[in-house]
Amino acid sequence: MKRLLNALVAVLIGLTFLSTTAMAKEIKVGVVWPMTGLVAAFGQSAWKGAKLAQSMEPKAKDGSKIKLILLDNKGMKVETANAVSKLITDYHVKAVIGAITSSNTLAGAPIAEKYHIPMLTSSATNPLVTKGKKFISRVCFIDPFQGEVAAKYLRKKLHKKTAVVMIERDQDYSVGLAHAFIKAFKKLGGKIVGVEFFQSTDQDYSAQIADIKTKNPQVIYMPSYYQEISLFCRQARQYGLNQLVMAGDGAEADALIKIGGKAVEGVTFTTHYDPHAAATPLSKKFLKLFRAKYHEDPDAMAALGADAYFVLLHAINKAGGYRATPAKINYWIRHTKGFKGVTGVITINPKTGNAIKSAVIRKVENGKFVYVTTVNP
Repeated sequence: MKRLLNALVAVLIGLTFLSTTAMAKEIKVGVVWPMTGLVAAFGQSAWKGAKLAQSMEPKAKDGSKIKLILLDNKGMKVETANAVSKLITDYHVKAVIGAITSSNTLAGAPIAEKYHIPMLTSSATNPLVTKGKKFISRVCFIDPFQGEVAAKYLRKKLHKKTAVVMIERDQDYSVGLAHAFIKAFKKLGGKIVGVEFFQSTDQDYSAQIADIKTKNPQVIYMPSYYQEISLFCRQARQYGLNQLVMAGDGAEADALIKIGGKAVEGVTFTTHYDPHAAATPLSKKFLKLFRAKYHEDPDAMAALGADAYFVLLHAINKAGGYRATPAKINYWIRHTKGFKGVTGVITINPKTGNAIKSAVIRKVENGKFVYVTTVNP
């Protein structure tokens, strides 16, 4: 009889284990980032950050596993729209993280809006990304704040009076940030002595450089991405333009220094994060683990990728874990308040979906990115 009871207990324990295993839940989250293409360095870095964040907190509080489904948008608008649609209709994700650049995020946003699926961008800073939308939010600051920070730094800290602005006309990010900077720089008493336009595919900046030389500004403001900035700087230095080049967060990638070399020495930019300014417990833990895993410091894209994951997970937990609906997850994303993330303390405006947070200024010095200062909102 005793043996029979023991056997029955063993069977019950086994059935309980199998039942628990079978009941293990997955929460599917889509990720749309450029793993290939012109801005692949951004996507690859963000993915490093998000994957490390997932390893730190792989499950929701109810035990459900967070499954990240990554689709490569190749840095293209059409690919982004297709990827967001596929994640929602084929993979049935409850939320989407994406899509790095403003232009691509703008391409995917209408689809997420249509299906009422929350889309959280880690780094799209153009105000239009969230304007008039209910399901699109971000963990990064927006361009009007970033442009104002750059203008204040140039006018009040460096006392620069004149500037030429280089605008990448086919990138919403560049156009929006340029206009924000121009408005702020003028308001602070600065003078815009010229505006130059170029396309993402341009390889020759000789015409713009010749025009800038005639205007002789004290600073060149170029809110573009690392490839264009590094190429412009190489050509500009060859033609004798030695003015300070100021940029936005699109400048920050190791490829800027690898491509630009000595020509990008002194390039200064507004951004979201600096490992030496890490202040929250989560940022310190993330930095330690990132260094141990990748043997390097995380850049802003990696830190923002991690924050997108952590903020989304926080919202999923608030919304009920596996049982959470996309609408509830969206509600809690937009009610993120005082979240102590990797890039700092994040609060998201429930009406706009925009994050309220600090900005960092960094520059290239002796072939490395170095911390300059932090500017609070």
